[in-house]
Amino acid sequence: MSLKIDQDHGRFRAIVRGKIRENLRRYVSKGELMGKQGKERVSIPIPQIDIPRFRFADKQQGGVGQGDGEPGDGVGQGQGKPGEGAGEAGQGEGEHALEVEVTLDELADILGEELALPNIESKGKSTIVDKKDRYVGIRNVGPNSLRHFKRTYKTALKRQIALGSYDAKKPIVIPTKDDLRFRSWKTDEEPVANAVIIYMMDVSGSMGDEQKEIVRIESFWIDTWLRRQYEGIETRFIIHDAVAREVDRDTFFRTRESGGTMISSAYKICAKMIEDEYPPGQWNIYPFHFSDGDNWSVDDTLLCVELLRNQILPAANVFCYGQVESPYGSGQFIKDLKEHFGDDEQLITSEIRDRDAILGSIGEFLGKGK
Repeated sequence: MSLKIDQDHGRFRAIVRGKIRENLRRYVSKGELMGKQGKERVSIPIPQIDIPRFRFADKQQGGVGQGDGEPGDGVGQGQGKPGEGAGEAGQGEGEHALEVEVTLDELADILGEELALPNIESKGKSTIVDKKDRYVGIRNVGPNSLRHFKRTYKTALKRQIALGSYDAKKPIVIPTKDDLRFRSWKTDEEPVANAVIIYMMDVSGSMGDEQKEIVRIESFWIDTWLRRQYEGIETRFIIHDAVAREVDRDTFFRTRESGGTMISSAYKICAKMIEDEYPPGQWNIYPFHFSDGDNWSVDDTLLCVELLRNQILPAANVFCYGQVESPYGSGQFIKDLKEHFGDDEQLITSEIRDRDAILGSIGEFLGKGK
């Protein structure tokens, strides 16, 4: 029975996984998961999965199965003529949504399958050591919590048979202290690959609420994928207009300024942060910058290019620049990056026109497997 239940549960999970993948673009573009996120799991509304249920009527009512029903009577409580129903006709499809929980790891796997994302090859090992206990054998002493009941029983049975005290007609086996067997373990230590994601965003007046929401949704999925790839991960946030500063996650997505834009101010903080806190030999470093493409001047753009070429790119796995389309932005910065870095695989650019372009942008950023 337990095996049958496990098989049914496995089939249901496969159906759910298929439904999530089928509707993944909608989940991404509408941001439906953002308000349903827990620490390790996400609740997802799955459409068009009907779960059969029995509904019991009042015992005082007649009908088939009780009372005066006759063979051939229809099942149900309605007394109207065939084809008649209560209420007015509706216009839309019936609602058959079921909320299921999936782990963030499962969600990352579905994203990886849909976008054919390769697993990331770690370039650094952290000084942090991960310790894991692994059961490797059996020994004669240990705590009761690690007692191996099957081995204990077999040892006691062998002893009683050898001594001639075992009676097959009354198969009672009583272990003694010498019969007790316990699991033994070994602690394995291995370095954990660590990663840091450094998000930078233009918060000047031209980056409106819709542009920030696009960045928020995309960063959720980027986080989900990278956390699947690394045991330990940190996230840092930098906002900028004419000046830059480090902030927390909530401030990152809610702040809106009205000043000018100097992108180099964010790149300077990013470069110093990497130099001071994240040695490239020990960390996998992922800077992401989101902007509408406006910058204060050509001179500042050249300074950005210098910072990228000399400090940020040599340390980072990849540098990702996402340009969010805005009615107020010029969109020039992505052209400048392409002009100066050409086909350099260390720098990846993506144009994000609207929410429907988020999934493609994620594929562009993470598709290199670096």
